Formats: sequence, structure tokens, C-alpha cells
Amino acid sequence: MNPKLQQITDRIIERSKESRKDYLQLTKSNRMDGPARAGLSAGNQAHAYAGCALQDKKALMGASWPNIGIVTSYNDMLSAHAPYASYPELIKQAAREVSATAQVAGGVPAMCDGVTQGKDGMEMSLFSRDVIAMGTAISLSHNTYDAGLFLGICDKIVPGLLIGALQFGHLPAIFVPAGPMPSGLPNKEKIRIRQLYAEGKIGRDELLKAETESYHSPGTCTFYGTANSNQMLMEIMGLHLPGAAFINPGTPLRTALTKAATHRAKQISTFGDEYIPIAEIVSEKAIVNAIVGLMATGGSTNHALHIPAIAAAAGIIVNWDDFDEISKITPLLTKIYPNGQADVNHFQAAGGMGVLIQELLSAGLLHDDVTTVMGQGLRNHTQEPVLEDEKAVWRPCPEKGLDDNVLTTVSKPFREDGGLAVLKGQLGRGVIKVSAVKREHHLVKAPAVVFNSQDEMIEAFKNGDLDHDFVAVVRFQGPGANGMPELHKLTPPLGVLQDKGFKVALVTDGRMSGASGKVPAAIHMVPEAAKGGPLSKIRTGDLITLNATTGELSVELLEGGLFESRPSEAFKPNQKLLGFGRDLFDVFRASCSSAEHGGASFQSSGGS
Repeated sequence: MNPKLQQITDRIIERSKESRKDYLQLTKSNRMDGPARAGLSAGNQAHAYAGCALQDKKALMGASWPNIGIVTSYNDMLSAHAPYASYPELIKQAAREVSATAQVAGGVPAMCDGVTQGKDGMEMSLFSRDVIAMGTAISLSHNTYDAGLFLGICDKIVPGLLIGALQFGHLPAIFVPAGPMPSGLPNKEKIRIRQLYAEGKIGRDELLKAETESYHSPGTCTFYGTANSNQMLMEIMGLHLPGAAFINPGTPLRTALTKAATHRAKQISTFGDEYIPIAEIVSEKAIVNAIVGLMATGGSTNHALHIPAIAAAAGIIVNWDDFDEISKITPLLTKIYPNGQADVNHFQAAGGMGVLIQELLSAGLLHDDVTTVMGQGLRNHTQEPVLEDEKAVWRPCPEKGLDDNVLTTVSKPFREDGGLAVLKGQLGRGVIKVSAVKREHHLVKAPAVVFNSQDEMIEAFKNGDLDHDFVAVVRFQGPGANGMPELHKLTPPLGVLQDKGFKVALVTDGRMSGASGKVPAAIHMVPEAAKGGPLSKIRTGDLITLNATTGELSVELLEGGLFESRPSEAFKPNQKLLGFGRDLFDVFRASCSSAEHGGASFQSSGGS
């Protein structure tokens, strides 16, 4: 084991000692001997089984078969989640094959940041994670389940499902993906067309044609954003069957993996042959493995929010300093868009998660002594699934990646570090993803141009007011202000200006998502401006230094003097926050934690 990684792990274990102990004790106390439904009265049980198929009803009333709860995020608007329509019936059939039953415990909402990007709905996006966690808890609250299967893929959905599942830490849980859509328009061409549109050189029809050629069928978007980072995390944390993440929808192997997940859920159920509760899987070492995986793959910056929230739900305390230190010792081993031109299908073809995990284990950069849904040891996940007689079987993954332009080794990494760093200084604390940022852009020292919304910056760009060196400060975008929307539509104009030769950067208390690209961006700044954070003191013309190499984020005042003495500009809530359902989230905005603590609207220490 890498000694520095062990030191960081030991620190997290010590920091979390009391909260983790409380969580595990509560989890243990909630486990029942025998089936969960045995604790229900006859009337309770009658309500729980009334809608079942007759054969399932008999099995449930006999209390001899484990009952698997399905929590699904199906809807047919999201390409990634549309395949889930057929999963419940498939899972029920697979459960009967191994003397188990399955019921849809509940459904949770699933919104797409790709649809709401730059629109009003984006201001509910981060908080949808908490709604999903609550919805998952409600789904499982009937206490009739002996294991859970969780159907989710995209941005806030997997973290929400996982946080909710951890409230029932005594239950075994397997996450069941649906896989990425086949590859479409190459990423390089997609970027070129987006920038041409931002410059006004092509029309909307040409832009729409390119976008629909990129996102063209059921399945997850193929770039390495938050959705596919989620799938990487579920594998490297041991919550997927090995190699399940990136098998395309609608294929025989995908179907076989879903059946296999159901069979495995029965085996590890509360009265199966190998009881494995989710509380044992999501340990301090599993959280460290998750952060290592994020760094080794150049994953989504959204997980600087989600991993602390997930960890807290299991009684584990992590912070951005842990991320920063793990990033420094974890080499970047993949080049998947936006860090390269390949997509996740290319990554899968090159060896995928099995090869990645194997390489990191061999270098001492992952904890092998963890529990997964397959039992003891992460090395179980260095296998890949293949189809044999219509069933999923596993074989050893290749010894190394099959395309070193996409998946490389620790001895020949694409970067010596993971490309995610903490920035801190007079402007507070934030994170920056530089795995796709060229070295010559790591240092930007330029005058600030302050905006209180992303629309203001887009308008300034269209008017030609930004053709110079500058640092865009887009503030009042934190969770307490407006729900912390992604500001990804700022990427094309900033990219255009950088390509023109200007020194540009972004500093914001908002998010930039898993699609953060080639422009240096200090994001998730805390304390946020709406709560009096330092960004509320910045004025246009102040000289800002952003240094991704040293972690510096400092300011020199336009008129001189001490920055700390300058008064803050008061946050004025935008009346646009009313309507489109956003006024229902007042209580979330009022009670949410800082971005470093997950931006969560509840303070969970992992109740079970």
C-alpha cells in the first residue's frame, strides 16, 4: 500500500471514529433474524402483498423466500434511464429462478442536467439528490425487504439512491446500471460545432443536428461526465457486479448481468448464504478507493460534492484536503472526453474498469481489503463479464489496457497527478479540475469582471465586451443562493476567448459539472457569496491570480487597501426563483450545508 494513501486513510478513520461507530451500532440494531416481513402484523402484510402475482403472494405469505426491494429511477425522457422500463419484470422473473421474490419498492425522480442546462430547472438539480435520498428512504420504509436493487445512472440520482440506501445500512444492496449508448458523433467535432455556434458562425439547425448525432439512442451519454463517473464509483466501491458499468443497453450481456445481480442479491440477503449489508461495503477504505478512482480517471468535479455527502451518510467524514492529497499521489490513467477524444465505449473496449482496478491495486493505490457485493477483496473486480449459454460468467480481465491512448499504466501515466486540486486564499476555498487544461493555462493573472448570473456573462460575450484578458467572477450561484446550478453553458464562450489568445479563467461558487474542460475554473467556492463569502467583496477591475500549480487564489484591489476591510455586496434573492417549482425548495436553500460538506439540505450522520 502506498504509505501516503495509508496515512490519509488512517486520518479519515480516526476523524470518523465516533460517527462511524454510532452508524454501525444503529445499523446492527436494525437487522432482524429471518425475513423483515415477519415483523409485520397480518394486516400489514396483507397490504404489502395485495397487488402481487399469485405465485409471489404465496411465497411472501410463507415467509420462506427473501424479498428484494427495487428502487427505480425510470422515466422515458432520459435516454440513460429509459432502458429501466423492462427491468422490474426481468428482475421478478430472475428472483423466482432462485427462490426469491421482488417488488418495486418505489420510484424516485430523475432529472437531466443536459436538458435543464442554463434553464430554470437547473436550480433544482443539486437538491434533487436530496429528494431522491428521501424518496429512497420512503420506498424502503415499509420494512418488507431483505435486500435492495437500485436502478440509477445519472448525475444526482446515484448519489441520492446511495445516501438513501445507507439509511438502511443493515440491508444488502446492489446497484444495477443500464449502460452507455453506442458511440455517436466524435467529441472533437461536437466541440468544434458548439464553438462555431457560440461565435455565431453557424445556425441553430446545424447545432441541433450535431447534438442529436451525439445523443442519439437509449443509454448514458458517452462522455465522461458525472453519469459515467457515478458508474465508475459504484464499481470501484464494490456496489456493482464486476464489469457491469459500461455494457451497452439492449444487449444479451446487459440482460444477463441484470439477472445475475438479482441472483446475487438473493445470496447476500439478510437470510441468504452470504449476508453482506451495505454498511460493511461503504467503509472508510471504500470512500478512499472512490476518491482514488475519481482522480485516476479525471472524473466529474460534482463528486467533490457527492462523495462527502455519501460518506456522511455512512458516518464517515472527508473533506477537500483529502481529495487534494489523494490527487497528488494518484496518476491520471485514462483519457476520456473531456480529458481526451475517446468516449466510455472506447475505454470499455480498451479493458475498462477491470484493467483500471488491477493497475491501481498493483501500484498500491487501492485498498484490496474491503468488502464488496462479491465478498471479500476488491480483486474480485478485476474480472470482466462474458456471455456463455445466455448467462453472465466472469473471466480475468486483460493484463493491461489494449489501447494506451485511452487507458495507460501507472509507470506511463498521462499526468503524474489526478488533475483535481484545492485552491485557497483570500477568495476562500474551491476546487479546480485541470486534467484537460493545458499547462500554459494553469496560471492566469488578470482583472476581474464580475457577474451576478451566467446570463450576464453570456450577454457581455455576445456584445464583444470580453475580448481581453480577464477572470470571470460569477457569484451568488451557491446552494444557499439558487441551488448551485451548473454553469456549463459558459464553457463555449470561454473556450472561444481562450482560443483567440486571451488569458481567461472562471471563479464561481456554482458548479461546472463533469464536462469541465480546457479553461481553468475555480468552482464550488466556499463560503459562498450569498452567505457573505469573499466573492461578495470582489469588484470589476480587481486583479485576481489563479495558480492551479501552487493552489493560490488571491486578489489585489483596484483602489488598493485591504481586501478583508472591503464591505460585502448584499445578496438580493432573484424573483425568478419563484415558479417552475423552485419556491418549494426554500427550506433546502435555507438549511443546506456548504459545498465542501456536500451542499446537503440535511445533516446526516448515517441514520439507519
